[in-house]
Amino acid sequence: MISLVLITGFLCLLIVGVPVAISLAGSSLIFVMMEGVQPHLVVLHRMIGGIDSFPLLAIPFFIMAGSLMNSAGITNRIYDFALALVGWLKGGLGHVNVVGSVIFAGMSGTAVADAGGLGNIEIKAMRDHGYSVDFSVGITGASSTIGPIIPPSLPFVIYGVMANASIGKLFAAGLIPGLVMAVTMMIMVTYYAHTRGWHRDAKFSIVNLWRTFKQAFLPLLTPIILIGGMTTGVFTPTEAAIAATAYAIFLGVVVYRTLSIKKLAKVSLETAETTAIILLIVAGASIFGYLVTLTKVTDNVSTFVLSITEEPWIILLLVNVFLLIVGCFMETIAAITILVPVLLPLMDKIGVDPVHFGLIMVLNLMIGLLTPPVGMVLYILARVAGISFERTTKACLPFLIPLLVSLALVTFWPSMVMFLPNLFYK
Repeated sequence: MISLVLITGFLCLLIVGVPVAISLAGSSLIFVMMEGVQPHLVVLHRMIGGIDSFPLLAIPFFIMAGSLMNSAGITNRIYDFALALVGWLKGGLGHVNVVGSVIFAGMSGTAVADAGGLGNIEIKAMRDHGYSVDFSVGITGASSTIGPIIPPSLPFVIYGVMANASIGKLFAAGLIPGLVMAVTMMIMVTYYAHTRGWHRDAKFSIVNLWRTFKQAFLPLLTPIILIGGMTTGVFTPTEAAIAATAYAIFLGVVVYRTLSIKKLAKVSLETAETTAIILLIVAGASIFGYLVTLTKVTDNVSTFVLSITEEPWIILLLVNVFLLIVGCFMETIAAITILVPVLLPLMDKIGVDPVHFGLIMVLNLMIGLLTPPVGMVLYILARVAGISFERTTKACLPFLIPLLVSLALVTFWPSMVMFLPNLFYK
C-alpha cells in the first residue's frame, strides 16, 4: 500500500505534464513527507549521491564527441566511404545507410546524433536517386538505433551505473548484436531491392574506394582507438569518452579545419544543456529507486512474476513485451533509471547476467525510439524529411521486423551477447 502511494504520485505528476526528473524527485519528496519513513533531507542526499559517480563523467564527453563529428563535417566523409564500399549493391543507398550508421555508431553512441547527422545526408541522397521518401525515412530510422548498441554507448553508461555492471563489458557485449542488427536490415533492403526492381546506385571502383577510404581514414580510427584502448586497459570507458572528444576536436580544428570557435562554443552549450537534463533524471531516479527498494516493490514484483511462471524464457518474453510498451511512452534514460532497480533483481533470480540484460533493455528502448507517441527519432526524421509525424511513423513500421528479429536473438541467444565480454574480461 505504501509503495502504491509512491508510484501513483509519480504517474499522476507525469500525466499532468510535469518533467520526468521533477516527477521522480517530487513524488519521492511527497512520499517521504507523507509516510515519514525517512528524514526529509534523505531526498537531497540520495539525489546528490546518485550523480556523484565517476562513470557518469562519460556522458557529456560522448554527447560532445557525436555533436563535434556532425559539426565538423566528418559525417560526409563517412557517407562517401560507405557509398564506395556497398553502393554498388542493388538498393545500394539502403545498404549505404546501414553501413554508415554502423561506422558512425563507433563514434557517437546515440541514435539521435545518427538520425540528425547522417540522416540528413542519407535521406537527401536517396531522394535524389529516386527512392521513395517512406523507404528512405524507414531505413534511416531503423539504422539509427544501431548507434547506442555498438560501443561507445550513452545508454550503456547509464545502465552500468544504475545496475553496478561493468561498462567495459557492456560495450564489448554490444558489438556483435549491433552487427547482427545491421545484417538483418541489409537483408530487408535486399528483399525490397529485388521485389521492386531497384538498380545499383554506383559502380564498384577500387580507385574510388581507396580515395574515400583515405579521406575517411582518420575518422574511422575513432572506434578502433576507443575499443582497442578499453579492451587493452589503456583507459577506462570514462577516459575513452574524453579521448573521443579530444580526437574529434583535433580532427575538426587541426586536420580538416572545419570546426570554428563559434561552432565549438555552440556544441559546448548544447552538450551542457543535454547533460544537465540527463543528470537531473539520474538524480531523481536515484532517490526514487532507493524508495522503491526500501518499500520492497522489487521483491513484490519478483514474487508476483515468479508466481505466474518460473520458466526463464517466458519471463524474458514478458519483460520484453513490457519494455516495448514502456519504450512507447518513456524516454530511454528515464526508463533505464526507473526500471533497472525494479527488474534487475528478477533477472538475478532467473540467472540472467546483468550485462546480458543490459543489452536486452537498451535494444528494447531503442525500438521505442521508433514507436509513437514519444519516439524521439520519429520527430527528428519528420523534421529532416519535411513530412508529417504520422507518415514518418508509418514509414518506420516495416523496419521494426529486423529489429524484433535482432531482439529475439539477443534475448534467447546469450552466448552471442556474452562471447566478447567473456573473451576480453576473463
